[in-house]
Amino acid sequence: MRKDKILLGHGSGGRLMHNLIKDLLLKKLDNLVLKELSDSAVINYKERLCFTTDSYVVNPLKFPGGDIGKLSVCGSINDLVMLGAKPEFLSLALIIEEGFEYRALENIIDSISLTARKNGVNFVTGDIKVVEKGACDKIFINTSGIGRIIKNKKLSVKNIAPQDKIIITGNIAQHGFAVLTKRKELDLGFNIKSDCAALTGLIIPVLKKTNAIKFMRDPTRGGIATTLNEIAEAARLGIIIEEKAIPISQKVRAASELLGIDPLYVANEGSALLVVSSKVAKKVVALLRRHPLGRNAKIIGEVVREPKGQVILNTVLGTQRIVDMLTNEPLPRIC
Repeated sequence: MRKDKILLGHGSGGRLMHNLIKDLLLKKLDNLVLKELSDSAVINYKERLCFTTDSYVVNPLKFPGGDIGKLSVCGSINDLVMLGAKPEFLSLALIIEEGFEYRALENIIDSISLTARKNGVNFVTGDIKVVEKGACDKIFINTSGIGRIIKNKKLSVKNIAPQDKIIITGNIAQHGFAVLTKRKELDLGFNIKSDCAALTGLIIPVLKKTNAIKFMRDPTRGGIATTLNEIAEAARLGIIIEEKAIPISQKVRAASELLGIDPLYVANEGSALLVVSSKVAKKVVALLRRHPLGRNAKIIGEVVREPKGQVILNTVLGTQRIVDMLTNEPLPRIC
């Protein structure tokens, strides 16, 4: 049968699906555990584990700096890393629309395979479903991940205290604007590239060298504004951030001004917010800057006692404004 379209039969559990698994998925993601082709993977551990799952429906499927395949791997890896775990095993579930180009699927699996190999993780189980034309938009991906906690200390908002510093590991809003400009085919000359990346190599070495990190979160949907509000609310403390300290590229700044979108609310897929002890915050920044993904790391704010549960921005004009949590998604389907 011609390998140019995905058919409903490719999700039937029959010969077509088995051929798809053998000819494409096993070929690209092969390892001893996956060879068993079980519905679940048996993995023996005595250490503390971290588990995550997420689904990806980004539109368009390919954008400057990445695609849905790379995003699905990096997203689950980063969720594990944010809890101090070294990612090791992932699952892959595909929901594919009937008529989807086989070559397009192969490109996505190539991207998944390359990203997984670069970051030392293996896909050990998965699932495929094919739905009728129009029942989904081309392809949706779910990945789940398991990692080992590398230190006994638990990263938690309960550890956060007044005077702790807020660090961002890189420029903000790159991903959301990259997806938006590609989706709308906005020929504005910005050439903004997504920051989509796995943060294992950036964060894990820092965790091993210091106990200063109290909490981490990757500011994806809703951007750093929403994530900081979640932290302040959960910790029952306030956060003050400095507008002039927030790293943002000139291209993103120009795009945000032209389109009227606040970059504080725009998604990131390759940066993290860290809450660290004030005594060693500069040391943590120095460690982060040793890695290419952390070269723009900066201290952008501080935890305060009041106002509880709120985020305040000190603007470049010398005024203050409340940074509320995002209520509606300005850029749907960015991950």
